[in-house]
Amino acid sequence: MSKSDLTKEMPVWHNPEGAPLSCVEKIKVLNENFVELREMMQDALEDALLMGCDEEQFRAAMRDVVAELENPYGTAEKKS
Repeated sequence: MSKSDLTKEMPVWHNPEGAPLSCVEKIKVLNENFVELREMMQDALEDALLMGCDEEQFRAAMRDVVAELENPYGTAEKKS
């Protein structure tokens, strides 16, 4: 995956009520963080594969890391 591929598919960022974020600066920061994390995760996957790690085990470990992230600001509840 090339660096340009990493920046192609940006999510549309939403607030807890489901409305898209409109602040250009907030979107810029979120997109920059997203690209940086994708690049870092891609590098880590490539390193793991070169060192003989099982790809699915590595992917599962990355999913576990995401699932374990804690919201330090409390739970944002979606309004239905």
